[in-house]
Formats: sequence, C-alpha cells, structure tokens
Amino acid sequence: MAKLYLLFMAHLVLSAASASRNLLEPETADGFRVKLKHVDVGGNYTKWELLRRGMKRGRTRMENLYSMAAVSAPLHAGNGEFLMDLSIGTPPSSYSAILDTGSDLIWTQCKPCTHCFNQPSPIFDPHKSSSFSRLSCSSDLCAALPTSSCSSSGSCEYLYTYGDYSSTQGVLAMETFTFGKASVPKVGFGCGSDNEGGGFNQGGGLVGLGRGPLSLVSQLEEPTFSYCLTSIDSTKSSTLLMGSSSTSTSSSSKGDSLMKTTPLIKNPSSPSFYYVSLEGISVGDTLLPIDKTTFALKGDGTGGMIIDSGTTITYLEESGFRAVKKEFVRQVQLPVDDSNETGLDLCFTLPAGAQNVEVPKLVFHFKGADLDLPGENYMIADSSGVACLAMGSSNGMSIFGNIQQQNIQVIHDLVKETVSFVPTQCDQL
Repeated sequence: MAKLYLLFMAHLVLSAASASRNLLEPETADGFRVKLKHVDVGGNYTKWELLRRGMKRGRTRMENLYSMAAVSAPLHAGNGEFLMDLSIGTPPSSYSAILDTGSDLIWTQCKPCTHCFNQPSPIFDPHKSSSFSRLSCSSDLCAALPTSSCSSSGSCEYLYTYGDYSSTQGVLAMETFTFGKASVPKVGFGCGSDNEGGGFNQGGGLVGLGRGPLSLVSQLEEPTFSYCLTSIDSTKSSTLLMGSSSTSTSSSSKGDSLMKTTPLIKNPSSPSFYYVSLEGISVGDTLLPIDKTTFALKGDGTGGMIIDSGTTITYLEESGFRAVKKEFVRQVQLPVDDSNETGLDLCFTLPAGAQNVEVPKLVFHFKGADLDLPGENYMIADSSGVACLAMGSSNGMSIFGNIQQQNIQVIHDLVKETVSFVPTQCDQL
C-alpha cells in the first residue's frame, strides 16, 4: 500500500513517498508577478487558528457559491483568502486588494464616499489622478456588467452584488494600475462610492480573476495567469503571475514532465467559475466506489467542482466525502477523535510519543490529470496529539480548496480553456 509519513520533530511535517485587449506596456509585455499575502498574516495565529479562521470564512463562501449556481441572479463570490498590493492612478496611490478567482470586477473605494467601509490605506481620489477617465454606457465593459445604468452625462454606473449580499456601487472607469514594477494602463475598474458589507475591510477593494470579460486576466492581451500558494502557516509570500510569465517557471523539461493538465468546463449559470471534471478519487491504492455522476455538473447549474483560491479546505459532495472518510478510517487504523474540537469532520488520535505515523496517499483523478497530493496538503497534524483530514462535505457543489493547492503552481489558460498543476516550492518561486 502506498503510504506517507507524519514526522514529529520540533514542529510537525508531512512528507510524501473572451476577447482581450493589449494593455501591457512594451517593457511588461511578458506579464508581471505580484506577491500575495494571506489575509490573516501578522495576526500571530497558530496553524490551527489559521485553519479555523479560514474554514469559517470558507463555509460562508461555499454557501454563497452554491446559492449563486443554484439561482439565476447577478451574484458573485466576493471575499477571498489572499491580498495583493498594487497602486492605482497617476501619480500612483497604493492599497491592498482581495484576490478573488470567483468573481470578475476589479474595484476600489473612491472619494467622495456615500458609504465606505474602513480600509487600511487612504481611499482613492480620482480627481487627483491625471489618468482617470469614466467609461461610457456604450462601452463593451459596461455592457458586460450584470447590473448597470446610464448617468445624465452618459457615464456607466454599476451595481455589483456578492453572495453574502455585500455590494459595491459607483462608476465604471479606466485607470493605470501598477503591479510591482509593471504599469498597466487603461484597466477597466469600478470606482465605488457606495460599498457595503463586512468582508472587504482587509483591503481597499477586490481584484476579480474570474473567466468573465471584466476580470483582470480577461483584460490582458494574453489571458493566462497562475498562482503558487505557500503553506498556510508560512511566513513567506505566495506569488501571482500574470500574462505569458505565468507559465515561464514551468517551461523546463522537468516542469513539463510533472505538469498535469485538465480541461475547464463552462457553467452558463456561473460563467466566472473555474469548473473542472473530477472523475474519481483514490485513497492509498484503492479507487473509491464513487458514482461518476457524483461530481458532475448538472443541467440546472448545480453540482460540479470548481477550483478556488478563496476557499480554505476542499469540500466534496456528501456521498463522495463519506467514501473518502470511510476509506481513511479503514487504512489509517488509528482511533478516531470524536471531540469535534478542531471543526474538521475526521480526526485521528495519535499514539503518545509517536515519531511518525503512516497515512495513505490521496489522488484526485481529474479528466486527463491524476493529481497526487503531498501529504501536508490534506492531513494536518498538531503537537496536541491529533491529525485531521483537511476536507469536508457539501451539498450541491464541490470545491477544490487552497490547502490542497499549497506548493503547486496552478496555471489558468483562458484561451486553451485548461488548468494545469505543477509541483513547486512556492516560497522559492
């Protein structure tokens, strides 16, 4: 049987046996990279506290995502687990924005505010920027908005609502955005003067990286991006790569040989989401007896699996999760911890003084791609004497979460309609 080992040392470790436009300046035509930081960075939280906080946000996000897929309404995911630093305007004004692969609109709070939430950085004042311009109601980006209206002067006004019914409202405009050293002119974004909801105050707005025309990736000449997420308790930054540079780190022969690629699926009910086809799951050497329709996208827009950077743990359709849980219990052969103190569905009590404990391998069989996960991407151990499966059950939709994506470069290609996985030490990218 294929096994992994939990190691107990100073700390616990797991070891493993759309039409686009040319927005980039010539010097940044190959794309750019941006450092990402976790929303809880600097909070002095333990690994388990980070996990619990992320799970609490993730459960809410999962419910929002499902409600959006199940009903025909102009709602979007919102929130997220990672922040990116960027600047807007000329001269540039710096702020942090939430990265969201589940929505499209790029927006920030703007003066004068009718209603704005508190944010760590000064609110953007468009009157102080020489590169700011409003978009007209006849623009393509205005037409792409789910809800818009026309002002008396012919400017495009928007209302963008998220799954928890938080919202941003203002004018659609164009501005120069600066990501690190890369300056990107004429980016369409929402200049929000009426912004409501409690999920955005970690930053001053949101950068949508969904599949729709309003997202940052769709507005670039080369609509590709990748991210590489460090471990949840790492002090090192994660990385977002935009444009052609998003695949450069995986272009070596070694990277090509390790790359696993699966097609993206479109759901007309939720066109922004990155749906993938999950055909089965193996625990150890056992292919689980899960019906092939369990993770299939249904005609009414429910079901299916999305890959999401903004949800912490993976959630599987209930019958699929039961099969995974049952097989882990059978193969791990340790007492199940029923205290429910961790908030996770399956935990094991570790032997006193144990230096290593065997846990089975976990493989997700996506269409055309068998993704063999590192042990630390699904089994979380703690010095208090428990090890837990970082997964949960859901109804109506499955989500491949960011714990499972740690130390994997995840490459999204909106032209080829694929997502690829390359094992990578993300803190060294």
